[in-house]
Amino acid sequence: MDLEGICKELYILGCEIRKDEYLKNHTSFRIGGKTPYMFFPKTKNVFVETLILLKRNNIPFKIIGGGTNLIVTDYDVDFVVLSTKYLTGIKEEFLSDRQKLLVETECGVYLASLSYLVSERGYSGLEFACGIPGTVGGALYMNAGAYDGEIKNIVLEAEVFDLSDMKVKKFRNEELEFSYRKSIFQDSPLILLSSKQVFNKGNVYEIKRKIEEFSSKRLNKQPIEMPCAGSIFKRPKPDFYVGTAIESLGLKGYSIGDAQISSKHAGFIINKGNATFNQVMALIDYVKKTIKEKYQVDLTVEPEIWK
Repeated sequence: MDLEGICKELYILGCEIRKDEYLKNHTSFRIGGKTPYMFFPKTKNVFVETLILLKRNNIPFKIIGGGTNLIVTDYDVDFVVLSTKYLTGIKEEFLSDRQKLLVETECGVYLASLSYLVSERGYSGLEFACGIPGTVGGALYMNAGAYDGEIKNIVLEAEVFDLSDMKVKKFRNEELEFSYRKSIFQDSPLILLSSKQVFNKGNVYEIKRKIEEFSSKRLNKQPIEMPCAGSIFKRPKPDFYVGTAIESLGLKGYSIGDAQISSKHAGFIINKGNATFNQVMALIDYVKKTIKEKYQVDLTVEPEIWK
């Protein structure tokens, strides 16, 4: 079946389809060329059917959630893109005489929204994520974390689609191979469909205090008002703070074209308006080279790169 035939079948199943869609409209960096087709499955089952059709017909594809931890080439790409925009189902269940809250979320639910929902119920464990802009799918993919919290600490199990045998499976937390900014999803044919998280009953006032504290820190210290892809580098070792190291080299505010090291936090690269993919990558390479010369440390890029 050709791509046109696949589009017709998916539309009938319940998939929104856009032709020649600019990916810059779907990334927080506001950079990205056209994809031949972008698919927006309306339900989890349609998402699975889309994956099956693309795989069986050898159509190359990538999956996008919030597009917040992603750097995309501004040239047109030769793969299609699946969006989890409509996969936002949430189910709640109280456990242990309401001392625990079990929440099942589809992969397109925004992590910050889940953080506030859980906190407003009076349950603790996701306060750290109140300002993380990505989806639950993206959070599990990279084991997102902030302020000494990580998604791995609250995930009970994940429902996945295995592209290798076209089956839906369940994985327990320990099978997801979580580590610093890493999970099994990065190096396997597994696609996250939904996940279950469990939270403990907490002190409402303490939960609210933490959320206010973390939100204030993010607002004051990070360039959340500018297009960017979050922290641009992983921490290479526990005692090495990348932003501080970059700032010590006098690189705060340094630009290549419209790609700039944030003057608010040197661990971020922002798009001042018309930054290109090549400008961002050149700036990343310059920082990596300079840090290596000064500190003998190799930096690794945190966002995923599509090119």
